[in-house]
Amino acid sequence: MGENAALIKIADSDIKIINDKVFEGNISLNLKKDNALKGIFLKEKSPVKKPLKITDTTLRDAHQSLLATRMTTEEMVPICEKLDTIGFYSMEVWGGATFDSCMRFLDEDPWERLRILKKNLPNTKLQMLLRGQNILGYKHYSDDVVTEFVKRAIVNGIEIIRIFDALNDIRNMETAFKVAKLEGAHVQGAICFTISPFHNNEVFVKKAQEMEQMGADSICIKDMAGLISPYGAYDLTKDIKKVISIPLQLHCHFTSGMAMMAYLKATEAGVDVVDTAISSLALQTSQPAVEPLVETLRGTPYDTGLDLKLAYEIASYFKKVRDNHKDMESNVEDIDTRVLTYQIPGGMLSNLAVQLKQQKAEDQYEEVLKEIPRVRKELGYPPLVTPTSQIVGTQATLNVILKERYKMIPEEVRKYLRGFYGRPPALIDPKIIKKAKIKKSEIIKCRPADLLEPTIEKAKKEASYLAENIEDLLSYILFPEVARDFLKKKIAKKYNLSIEILNGNNNYDEEGYGV
Repeated sequence: MGENAALIKIADSDIKIINDKVFEGNISLNLKKDNALKGIFLKEKSPVKKPLKITDTTLRDAHQSLLATRMTTEEMVPICEKLDTIGFYSMEVWGGATFDSCMRFLDEDPWERLRILKKNLPNTKLQMLLRGQNILGYKHYSDDVVTEFVKRAIVNGIEIIRIFDALNDIRNMETAFKVAKLEGAHVQGAICFTISPFHNNEVFVKKAQEMEQMGADSICIKDMAGLISPYGAYDLTKDIKKVISIPLQLHCHFTSGMAMMAYLKATEAGVDVVDTAISSLALQTSQPAVEPLVETLRGTPYDTGLDLKLAYEIASYFKKVRDNHKDMESNVEDIDTRVLTYQIPGGMLSNLAVQLKQQKAEDQYEEVLKEIPRVRKELGYPPLVTPTSQIVGTQATLNVILKERYKMIPEEVRKYLRGFYGRPPALIDPKIIKKAKIKKSEIIKCRPADLLEPTIEKAKKEASYLAENIEDLLSYILFPEVARDFLKKKIAKKYNLSIEILNGNNNYDEEGYGV
């Protein structure tokens, strides 16, 4: 029983404790006295049951992280019935890069995908990721666009909206929060977890409190780079749970290899929900796998109650789906501990490799990795998540390739420096402001969207021949070039028209054929 456990001598109802030692821990004596009492039972106290809830990311973040968001709706539908009965708290199926990819690469209507998934997952709450005022794009949009987008997302089936801002600037989340609440959706405020001299638990706890005061129904710790350590997850979970009265969720990527351990420690600390993916689309830069987590917690107070028989069948299905997209596999294999040094999300690593290959500069990959933390520091330590990861990554790449730091500063970086993405966590290096030749009067202090004029009415005129409904119009506003081509194809297919006519080709030869 161990040297700290007391030795017990039992003789009928006579109990003697040898060595006069005291019992420690969660052990109690249950004595049953009757005429036949010959024993004593040592029983561990049962903690209060608190089943851990699971959000599945397979249909959104998992394939976005591993397969460049190439899974099609056609590949999703056949397995929906099993996914719907497994017992997930929710399924993240929309948002992030899926909207853009549907139109750009898959020739799919993202709104139609949402409606199809809602029809085929009737018993599971559907969840999406929204980039605050950036919606699903890479810049800020006017309030009327954010308002209408959130409304249409909810009408088409979204029940839980995870809302974040890349700079953790609460101002950029206000409109989305307000509309989602008014429309009856569950609003989850997300804190972008990162590590810097200006980020600590006190900062994150304050953000959680502010989001609850804004009306959040739950809070999510969004660890997009896989940086949070197991004990860091435990402490942060404890600290946040002390000050909020709403559920707390933890979202991690497996990139550094710590995410599953972080989930276990956070579970012990009281986290309510975690994000996982089916094993065949888990690990690497995706989320931890659901199956080992379910088995680990089985029989404990945190037992998820999920049916692993179904999970195995689902994993087998998605293995085949993954094989369909081998050419899109990330170049980040297994565990990449560089993320702990450079704090670069896995998706950013793979994109960086592609960009350098296109520039025929693969040999400068390591130099760019080293440059990214320097640029991040100079830009005020923004968390590296869309769109700030692209802003920092692009500038770092140019600094290395051009062999002169800040010789070229892209327009999006200039907008960032002027405050058009929000308030950075720390002050931007004045030398960089000077290098960009930005005057002090050009730097804004207000919420960026306050300077944007309403967009929808203007867009109606621009896209009158393309947008047949408000959803088409929103697609056009978010991604004009991509949506223009997609909507032309959509109309051509629906009305059996040629793309040439929609492109305005009015040139004809003598026989009347378009030239």
